Amino acid sequence: MRRAVLIILALVTLPLTHLARTQPAWAQEPDCTDPGSLPQQGMNYCAAKEFEQADAALNAAWELLRPSAVKGSDGADPMLEGQRAWIRYRDGQCKAEGLHFEVGSLEPLIVATCRTRMTQARTQELLLMERYR
Repeated sequence: MRRAVLIILALVTLPLTHLARTQPAWAQEPDCTDPGSLPQQGMNYCAAKEFEQADAALNAAWELLRPSAVKGSDGADPMLEGQRAWIRYRDGQCKAEGLHFEVGSLEPLIVATCRTRMTQARTQELLLMERYR
């Protein structure tokens, strides 16, 4: 019985190990060094990855600035309130930029590119604030 289970298990997993080694081109991660040469789905993927990098840089700048944050006399944290408001503004602005392309495959690219552009600008603002503290 144990031998039969092992044989069945081997027969089931053998094709899966072959698939892991020979992925079709569409299942591989796109090369983002030249996203303009990719199909739309690849460009969308690369734009999302670029936004992830910009967001990580923003979070790193935020972590530099946070320890020096000063609360108001009312206990409010104006820096945190400002950052949250900026995120809502960025997301709304980029959604608005993508609305024209809402029914097409280009929308994710437009929105991600907008979010990257605005996030990079905000990161520079935060780093400038840190410089003058």
